[in-house]
Amino acid sequence: MNRRQFAKSAAVMAGAAVLRGAARTIRAYVGTYSSPQGPEGSKGRGSGIYLFEMDTQSGYLTQRAVFKDDTNPSWLAVDRTRTHLYAANETEAGGVSAFSIDGSSGELELLNRASSGGAGPAYLSIHPTGKYILVANYAGGTVAVLPIIEDGKVGEPVDVHKHAGNVGPANAASGPKGSFAISGHDKPHAHMILADPMGHFVLAADLGLDEIMIYKFDAATGKMTPNSPASFKLPAGDGPRHFIFHTNRHWLYTLQEESSTLVTCDYDSARGILKPKQTISTLPKDFAGTDFTSEIVLSPDGRFIYVANRLHDTIAWFSTGSDGKLTWMGEEWTRGDYPRSFTIDPSGHFLYSCNQRSDAIACFHRDLKTGGLGFTGQYTAVGTPAIIRFI
Repeated sequence: MNRRQFAKSAAVMAGAAVLRGAARTIRAYVGTYSSPQGPEGSKGRGSGIYLFEMDTQSGYLTQRAVFKDDTNPSWLAVDRTRTHLYAANETEAGGVSAFSIDGSSGELELLNRASSGGAGPAYLSIHPTGKYILVANYAGGTVAVLPIIEDGKVGEPVDVHKHAGNVGPANAASGPKGSFAISGHDKPHAHMILADPMGHFVLAADLGLDEIMIYKFDAATGKMTPNSPASFKLPAGDGPRHFIFHTNRHWLYTLQEESSTLVTCDYDSARGILKPKQTISTLPKDFAGTDFTSEIVLSPDGRFIYVANRLHDTIAWFSTGSDGKLTWMGEEWTRGDYPRSFTIDPSGHFLYSCNQRSDAIACFHRDLKTGGLGFTGQYTAVGTPAIIRFI
């Protein structure tokens, strides 16, 4: 290639880069199982919380730091100012850790730890006011409210509710043919807690009771009181795990771990009431056997819903209709074992699956028009990854 040809080629490539948009990086934090007592009795192989930089053009993750933590920081949340990160410490003692985020480097500094109000916290979220941490303690069967105090630290619980009631049967009423998905119905197990978009109500999924508890929330005190009705019941043994609100605030989708089903509900935001209108399987029509669902995610544009199937090891996606009902669109192999959770990056172009038992995060390109997924060929090695959060 002579000088003129090289210059012409360089100009063409530069123009193409401008059309695609300049490459840049955004930060990603990965929480892991890191203690000798990991999930389902296995050993955690992670080292704590990992900091990565993501290339927005390729989706490639580059590790920048590891913040050593042997308390199973298996769920993470970042506040709306992007200056603090909170981690659920999924241990028998149960705790929540507060970190400050260095704006220039992304480095984390541990500020303090507080009790989570129960054993084995599996989920936490930040109330829309930004003043409280909401925690679901799976092993303890409790939900708690922790205040965010000075300098982003977390205080001791101001309210704790212990779930009680009749646990569901070992076998899910709505499970696929031949399913042996029977875990979690020995006692109450609070698996997720999240305020509604307005912050007036707090909802908590209890897998063992097959219910989503609904609480009125007092933003002045952080206290929760049971709503009327106090819960939304799912079919016996189905095991609600996670749920999401649609961006329009009128629909809620709940994912059942034991039955591998999605239930679409209308949400009355004035009264905190759920009304079901559709149940659909997360698995192919001809599937028979055992599966445990794990995560549910809404696309940034609200047009698609994605769910993860463990043991079947796929991520399935559905389109949302004008009435909120779902239509099965397809599924993609996670390229790894036991997807604990997954996340779509802020641009919506990439999806990252935390394949817990494969010690890796797999990256997929996402088609914005069809919702379809395609493997990029990229694996990022992380011991027992549980969650990835972007800033």
